[in-house]
Amino acid sequence: MIHQYKNNGYNIVMDVNSGSVHVVDDIVYDMITVIEPLVNEGIKDPELIKAAVLNLANIPYPVEEIKEAVDEVLELEKAGQLFTKDIYEDYIFDFKNRQTVVKALCLHIAHDCNLACRYCFAEEGEYHGRRALMSFEVGRKALDFLVANSGNRVNLEVDFFGGEPLMNWQVVKDLVAYGRSLEEPHHKKFRFTLTTNGVLLNDEILEFANKEMANIVLSIDGRKEVHDNMRPFRGGQGSYDMIVPKFQKVAESRGQMNYYVRGTFTHNNLDFSKDVLHLADLGFQQISVEPVVAQPTDSYAITEEDIPKLKEEYDKLAVEMLKRRKEGKAFNFFHFMIDLQGGPCVAKRLSGCGSGTEYLAVTPWGDFYPCHQFVGNEKFLMGNVDTGIVREDIRDEFKCCNVYAKEKCKKCFAKFYCSGGCAANSYNFHGNINDAYDIGCELQRKRIECAVMMKAAQMCEEEA
Repeated sequence: MIHQYKNNGYNIVMDVNSGSVHVVDDIVYDMITVIEPLVNEGIKDPELIKAAVLNLANIPYPVEEIKEAVDEVLELEKAGQLFTKDIYEDYIFDFKNRQTVVKALCLHIAHDCNLACRYCFAEEGEYHGRRALMSFEVGRKALDFLVANSGNRVNLEVDFFGGEPLMNWQVVKDLVAYGRSLEEPHHKKFRFTLTTNGVLLNDEILEFANKEMANIVLSIDGRKEVHDNMRPFRGGQGSYDMIVPKFQKVAESRGQMNYYVRGTFTHNNLDFSKDVLHLADLGFQQISVEPVVAQPTDSYAITEEDIPKLKEEYDKLAVEMLKRRKEGKAFNFFHFMIDLQGGPCVAKRLSGCGSGTEYLAVTPWGDFYPCHQFVGNEKFLMGNVDTGIVREDIRDEFKCCNVYAKEKCKKCFAKFYCSGGCAANSYNFHGNINDAYDIGCELQRKRIECAVMMKAAQMCEEEA
């Protein structure tokens, strides 16, 4: 499978199955389009291919240049960098039958929040249920479950999530201490992370977080007017002025590493690249701003009509990031971070985040769900910290959720980069975890194209 596109002056060719990326001139770019169907038909002889190409009347290049370009394309094919076959589909059957181990938990330490974000899927922390704080006892049982069900895996991940986890800070600290006490006797290593809106952040919390939290996610949407419109306090006043200096202190105290400022853009700020750049101008170097996922009836929902504008914004952002890197003002944008040399393992590329199998969410009262976005939907209640997983059928359904189980993914060039997208988004829009959220797919494909272009630009600069 080949994906070709032009972006920022570069002709980019992606060989999907091998992961190879090529920056080519115009004639090679055009020859690949012509040669691919011939190779797929089993024609490999260079002279036959050249004859077939030269018989086409609409190729505006001299004969000798065409022949040279055909040779160049066929050399890439011979090297296993073009027109490669998909070798992964058979692998997925073995992958389905693997032993399930749990490697990560999302602890809903607080089903409560001190903000009233308008787009919050958690309903201001309530998750379609009641406000509650997780007790140490429930959290302890969750960590015991994780250790007991992690098999031979050494590195385990626990995210303190909400609502707003700082509303239950003492339990967070106590659970970190308990987790550390489990490491040596069980030969495990916990990687704790924290997601916070920053309202309650203070020096004591920051000191502890910098010692114990491998990563901190800081929620901020961008420009003051954008942030305050969507992330107000319950009384309606904005939260931007309170949190910005706190977040800047977090970023500096962590050496501009191991954190993200994480925002959401909506139909109300389709010019979201300005929000990303605003965060960069505030001094943040690790930035993630993502499209809202909302029902069409919500006034702030992204619509199909918004997609062309949003694609333009991603292009603008990519070009500006290249410019700033040359100026020594580089920053990372989460959705443009891509590894073309190594990247995720095959299993990760095929199955994604591992929700419902390797990754589970835990409510304040100890119920297990496939991930935080399924919490509150009783159809996906998998068990409890006291009983363990009792709905193995749910786990098995998620185990079979992969790029080959989704018709929309099979012929998509992005499938090995996005791993089939979010199961929760698929379910919420189609009632099926093996479908795909179409608007999200469109934007994901664009982000991948921008990310690859930026890598190509960097490669070309280094070779110049």
